[in-house]
Amino acid sequence: MPAELKSTTHGRTMVLTLSNPEHRNAMGPEVYAAGVEALNAADRSAEVRSVVITGEGPWFSAGGNLQRLLANRQRPPEVQAQSIEAMHSWVEAIRTFPKPVIAAVEGAAAGAGFSLALACDLIVAAEDAVFAMAYSSVGLSPDGGATWSLAHAVPRQLATELLMAGERLPARRLHELGVVNRVVPHGGALAAALEIAGKLNERAPNVLASIKELINDAPAATLTRQLASERDQFVRNLHHPNGGIGIEAFLARQPPRYE
Repeated sequence: MPAELKSTTHGRTMVLTLSNPEHRNAMGPEVYAAGVEALNAADRSAEVRSVVITGEGPWFSAGGNLQRLLANRQRPPEVQAQSIEAMHSWVEAIRTFPKPVIAAVEGAAAGAGFSLALACDLIVAAEDAVFAMAYSSVGLSPDGGATWSLAHAVPRQLATELLMAGERLPARRLHELGVVNRVVPHGGALAAALEIAGKLNERAPNVLASIKELINDAPAATLTRQLASERDQFVRNLHHPNGGIGIEAFLARQPPRYE
């Protein structure tokens, strides 16, 4: 069966499930396109407040399908370039999506699967999950924003080791490094991700969008520029209806109900 991306809803959270169990949820252009389409739909829906990405069965994703990559060596280079562009469109869609995106990782996230997890805003992983930048193990260089994500997440020397050596790292090691947010018992990644999503769903969506935008812009911004952005976002959110709802609820010691 071809790889697919299944979409379900849990309350106000959209769950996207990588489904290609025969090949350990390896991904391809059809999955990337479906991912962009799903996020566009979630962006348009006021009912969706967050997204969780997970894998079907005991794996998150083995990354790219090596049989497909081998076949693409016999085709024009543009074929593989277009496939990578499709994946990169999904990665950029996740980064710019104004709502929280959480990766729920069981088993292994390898190659592009690891890149996909890194593109998400938060990562929840089972205690026996492993992560590997396996590209160099098969004579390839990274894609999916792996070099950008790791260069921003860990020191340069560690990013170099992860990308060049391609060794498998346990979830707890990445948790120690601050790359994984939460480590949970085997089989509990999705439930834990949904729990986090549920808590975020109760917060003002416009504020979460502002925070995500500010975090995305911060690495390339000067302090002066970032301070100006924080000012503009703060003023915008203060005058948003949710600003009044949040302040009044806090003063009244009642839970807010944001729009």
